[in-house]
Amino acid sequence: MLQVTSSRLRLSPNSEHKPEAYDDLKLEFSPLLFSSLERYLPPAMLNLSRDAKIQFMRDILVRYFPEAERTRVSCFRSRFTSLTYMLQPLYKELQTLDETKFFVPSFLQAVNAGTEESFRNIIIEPTPGVYSFEMLQPNFCEMLISEVENIETWVHDKKFKIMRPNTMNKYGAVLDDFGLEPMLNKLMDIYLRPMAKVFFPEINKLALDSHHGFIVEYGADKDVELGFHVDDSEVTLNVCLGKEFFGGELYFRGVRCDKHVNTGTHQEEVGYYSHIPGRAVLHRGRHRHGARATTSGERLNLIMWCRSSAYRELKRYQTDFSSWCGECLRRKKERQHRAVAATKMVYTIS
Repeated sequence: MLQVTSSRLRLSPNSEHKPEAYDDLKLEFSPLLFSSLERYLPPAMLNLSRDAKIQFMRDILVRYFPEAERTRVSCFRSRFTSLTYMLQPLYKELQTLDETKFFVPSFLQAVNAGTEESFRNIIIEPTPGVYSFEMLQPNFCEMLISEVENIETWVHDKKFKIMRPNTMNKYGAVLDDFGLEPMLNKLMDIYLRPMAKVFFPEINKLALDSHHGFIVEYGADKDVELGFHVDDSEVTLNVCLGKEFFGGELYFRGVRCDKHVNTGTHQEEVGYYSHIPGRAVLHRGRHRHGARATTSGERLNLIMWCRSSAYRELKRYQTDFSSWCGECLRRKKERQHRAVAATKMVYTIS
């Protein structure tokens, strides 16, 4: 039996390697996810059989997607595959994501230029590491809200129980379950990856290889607020769709690695953001945050958790995350300060 479990992934993808296709296989993960991850395989593995590569990549993926969660998703997906053909979408054009109809011109110009300067020209940074920019046209927001309401009406009439967005949000819908996965794949691949490369340099341009896309709903008879947490993502996109509401501000409390997620907050890490329909917020998934109560009206947001299986695997071999973890950086500076002080003391004594 081939032993490959001790091999490490490449630090950057092999852009010259053409990955195999996995569409013909019934896998518990997306075929595109395997094709993307294959570019990170160690050179010695690239010429192995497809089955050997699948085994190695699956062993990586299951570490970051617990069995209970995979089973839950699999059950829901298989159930809805045979049912959702009855659901008639209101707007089939949502699946194609026509950029000229859905995105504001300033966002499209920045993406097409693809430079750090072009992106920085359209963003504001309400707190370090949190980037806000105009993104969606009002028409797209209205269409997506109507589509979600159509889904909820259909689910209610059919008396189906659907998978909710996550363990914290009890209202909303997972868009991938209702035919909008192609739209979200395109959104991540074409529009978010270039921004992630600029603003989050530890995330390689090709590293975002999967997503969890969903709508959350806040209001008096929905979720009201969201507690302090980090996301299960490398990069999170949060776009307010509407409707009319008061409250619901996001609060941020610094970026932390797994080891330091419960450490204290420093004053310079405290930040706030107020939602505006059509305007997006982009931040690291490890940026600790929450949402204050929506005091009146109703608010819907499109959320995308963009993930990288390669990045998560490579983190296993790292101990210092001072390039993005605020607490790692603080402790590193303290060590450097003590080392400098000790050196000065030695020179003074001598």
